[in-house]
Amino acid sequence: MATRIFSCSETAIICFLASSLSACSSWLPKAENESFYFHSFDQARIAIESLEPLKSELKDLIALKLDPQNQPNTVILSFADISKKFVGSGVLSKEDLGPGVSTCLAARDACRGWDLNISKIDKKRTGAFFPDFINYRRRTETKGWRFNALILIVDDVVVYRSWGGQPDVYEVDHQNNPLGPLQDIGPAIINTH
Repeated sequence: MATRIFSCSETAIICFLASSLSACSSWLPKAENESFYFHSFDQARIAIESLEPLKSELKDLIALKLDPQNQPNTVILSFADISKKFVGSGVLSKEDLGPGVSTCLAARDACRGWDLNISKIDKKRTGAFFPDFINYRRRTETKGWRFNALILIVDDVVVYRSWGGQPDVYEVDHQNNPLGPLQDIGPAIINTH
């Protein structure tokens, strides 16, 4: 059997390609979801806190970009949804509710709610390209923030607002598959028979 001897330039090219494939994390997938108007958790929080119950109006919400047309992940709540959220759980009685919620419940169908979910999340696979590519080892970092708010409106006037969420999201997911690309073959064979 004849062995091939590589020239210095061929060896250099092979080493370069091998190191590029094993360490090029820029070839790994990235995903991002982004809020249209709010660039930070605090910016969204300040917008919600600027609303004054029983004073702020629908036009103020629109100016602050807190309406469903400007916040695509907003859930529009009906009176039945609002009732379930506050009274339906059985934990609180109507007497325990704040004045804004009581005003909303008393207004019945004139009350509506907006449940806003605003976030900026970046998911990035980090590490070496080749082990990730063959599904041997994957590391995913998730960074960003998630903000949610509830706004109740009666006759185009804000009667209640509250907010919460995660000001700082940082998660690391490690996946190690000792069999690499063959890892998923076992369950596939079992499920087809």
